[in-house]
Amino acid sequence: MFRAKYKYNPKTLSYEKVRLTTRMWFGRIFAYFVIGSFFAFIVVILAFEFVDSPQEKAKDREIEFLKLNNNIFADRIEQFEKVIADMQDRDDNVYRVIFESEPIPSSVRKAAYGGVDRYAKLDGYKHSDIVIETTKRMDRLASQMVVQSKSFDEIWELAKNKEDMMRAIPAILPIEKGKGRIVSGYGSRFHPILKYRRMHWGIDVSAPKGTPIYATADGVIEYTGRRGTFGNLVVIDHGYGYKTEYGHMNNFAVKRKQKVKRGEIIGYVGNTGLSRAPHVHYNVVKDGERINPVNFFYNDFTPEEFEKVLELASRDNQVLS
Repeated sequence: MFRAKYKYNPKTLSYEKVRLTTRMWFGRIFAYFVIGSFFAFIVVILAFEFVDSPQEKAKDREIEFLKLNNNIFADRIEQFEKVIADMQDRDDNVYRVIFESEPIPSSVRKAAYGGVDRYAKLDGYKHSDIVIETTKRMDRLASQMVVQSKSFDEIWELAKNKEDMMRAIPAILPIEKGKGRIVSGYGSRFHPILKYRRMHWGIDVSAPKGTPIYATADGVIEYTGRRGTFGNLVVIDHGYGYKTEYGHMNNFAVKRKQKVKRGEIIGYVGNTGLSRAPHVHYNVVKDGERINPVNFFYNDFTPEEFEKVLELASRDNQVLS
């Protein structure tokens, strides 16, 4: 209730109680209401600014929880990225080297995932950049894991065929050890008949005419016949990108499309074609390129003997063909 007010009356020389009109009553009530509302507004503003409501506290706890889990998630993704990188490194530099398979190009391993609008639905929020970046990292991991899985499938198939592949790699001399002699190796050599230096793409193994010539690995006879300066030539396709060539034969012991095993006689030493003396000119071809055959004689020699063969094959001397 409002306190009573008194007013001095000079006529009666006394204080008289002031009687409030209806208007005055409403005016006072309105004034109290305005002042109360103002202070209430100030209190509410201060409360919202400095005091969290239970709902806000719950949301803050949820946000902190999500931030913590996002950091943990990011750390786990980083661990997975390191693991997949290590797997890729071992795949390219160990497994594929063992099985003589080409490494997977980086452009394939790190190929883009998804289209331009793939992450549009994640945009437009307060923390969209964090969510989009995390999602991109997950997508890249998923893409790399698919590529790596396919690679391991390929390696598994190569492993199952490893024994066949080893039998298909040239690993012995084309002439029985002790019955022939390497007289010229791979490299630029002086030709005794043409009288100028040219690339000698294989090795010359001299032996008496009629000495057996052996297949240096399992394969299929691709060619038998006369071919230019090689004279009588046999070509064997071993698969896995390997072929071997045997030139200057006297005669053949095999036919085209015939399957042969390592160590099987395919012909005999001769002096046909552009040749100076009886011998076999021997080439090793890998993926269409002729490479040094001397590096494939590991089955026939001890390490000490192999060192001597390397030294002999590297001498800059005349070739026989």
